[in-house]
Amino acid sequence: MMHGMHGMYGYGSIWMIVFWVILIGFGIYLVKRFINGDKNSVNKNNKNTPLQTLQERLARGEIDVEEYEHLKSIIKRDKD
Repeated sequence: MMHGMHGMYGYGSIWMIVFWVILIGFGIYLVKRFINGDKNSVNKNNKNTPLQTLQERLARGEIDVEEYEHLKSIIKRDKD
């Protein structure tokens, strides 16, 4: 009994392979995007304001209080 081109070894199995390749590829894409997306979203959502960056630099000892106050006044002046 012949089933033509739609039998087990016809086009049906090719489409099943294509389906699984696409499905697995999409799964890999989603996993990579999730992993990389987390890193990118953290950087985008926690973007510091200039004043916060200045406060962090003071806390790390990169600048002294005098320089902090000077730069802070410039930042506030530029905001207005």
